[in-house]
Amino acid sequence: QVQLVESGGGLVQPGGSLRLSCVASGSIFRIHRMGWYRQGPGKQRELVAAIINGGDTNYADSVKGRFTISRDNAKNAVYLQMNTLKPEDTAVYYCNADLTLFSAAPNNYWGRGTQVTVSS
Repeated sequence: QVQLVESGGGLVQPGGSLRLSCVASGSIFRIHRMGWYRQGPGKQRELVAAIINGGDTNYADSVKGRFTISRDNAKNAVYLQMNTLKPEDTAVYYCNADLTLFSAAPNNYWGRGTQVTVSS
């Protein structure tokens, strides 16, 4: 079994910052890619940022220059530093990972999500 557990969400004023964390646990052999997605009210889930094993990253255009994704491979963790937050960043943020377990094929996993609300 694999668990992805997010933390760090909350309520913040426009222009503020938050740092999301996600830790993957279980019989993990290798993590290939980790990322953050979000789903705002009445919207479809969308990719926010992702990072692969080599360190390459990609970001949604709407967050470029404001958000930074990073990984700690030793901790099986991924982080999302969110600066200059805007009300339109309000959403449930989900951690996602492509990983391989011992004695299993690669698969994709989701966390349960953490709420980020940007409001004055």
